[in-house]
Amino acid sequence: MAVTPDTETIEQRIVENQRSAVLLFDRDFILNYINPAGEMLFAVSARQLIGLRVRDLIRCPGALVESHLSQVVKSGQPFTERELSLPLAGGKEVTVDCTVIPLRQEGEIKEFLVELLQVDRQLRINREEQLLSRNQASRALVRGLAHEIKNPLGGVRGAAQLLERELDDPELKEYTQIIIGESDRLQTLVDRMLGPNRLPDRKPVNIHQVLERVVSLVQVETGNALTIKKDYDPSIPSLLGDSDQLIQACLNIVRNGVRAAGPSGVIGLRTRVMRHFTIGTKHYRLVLQVEISDNGGGIPKEIQERIFFPMVSGSSDGMGLGLSIAQSLINQHKGLIEFTSRPGETVFTISLPLEGKHG
Repeated sequence: MAVTPDTETIEQRIVENQRSAVLLFDRDFILNYINPAGEMLFAVSARQLIGLRVRDLIRCPGALVESHLSQVVKSGQPFTERELSLPLAGGKEVTVDCTVIPLRQEGEIKEFLVELLQVDRQLRINREEQLLSRNQASRALVRGLAHEIKNPLGGVRGAAQLLERELDDPELKEYTQIIIGESDRLQTLVDRMLGPNRLPDRKPVNIHQVLERVVSLVQVETGNALTIKKDYDPSIPSLLGDSDQLIQACLNIVRNGVRAAGPSGVIGLRTRVMRHFTIGTKHYRLVLQVEISDNGGGIPKEIQERIFFPMVSGSSDGMGLGLSIAQSLINQHKGLIEFTSRPGETVFTISLPLEGKHG
């Protein structure tokens, strides 16, 4: 079909309104065109980008994209690379699906169309869904196990009390007291593993008052040796939540940070509002994010996938319940806790919807 000026206009409008970045390179791998989505991705205007060689624009390790272009020249077939890590200016990095399509004129490849589809958001949604699903499964397993433990445990304690009443020898009563005491200790441990046993009592809560309460508690515990850096957004509105439960969740994370960084370490607290943000598969117009960071040694890679499971701890003196309980408390507020960790910097991010229902 012959291409008319009207058809060109329609095709141009389609390309310019694509959500994915579309780039057109000539046979020498020089950029001839980039659509507005591409300008947004690279945060540079088309005027500054046109004329750049592909290796100077898409700086992937080992000149990967230029290698793909050369491969397309040889094969004459389109090529797609999934989940390609793309470095951008300012140290930022995004994940994209990269598709290279050869364009022919009179049977010869003259140009290459490169489409970069950013997939970070979908990958994040998938990761959050897995995290929520794993947390729900682990909580169900723990509750079932706790139920099976509590029944015989109560029987053991009751039998020890009855036995104690029949004993006249005080030395023998010491043994029954040990049985009763250990039964109570196990009961407390099981109750802690079960986590919160009530639904949130939702009222308007100022997140900064919650964080300041956490700061005061931790400073008392560390003797004011801890350095706490705050970066609060004062414009954040109140959220509907349970103040005590939010304090407990944040306190558990901060205490873990103090354990990792030491009592004289550095803890960072940062609050921001995200607009049109998803938590799992639900979309919210406004989401509060609280970042809690520490400068400790980081979470060992071998336990990062299980860090929110009960009884999983990165330290020798931890019981591994703090993060599991914190995640459960935040989940009850329809939120989620995620983290990134490397030696010298671990950041836990709490995401909480700032409205009663999703959009």
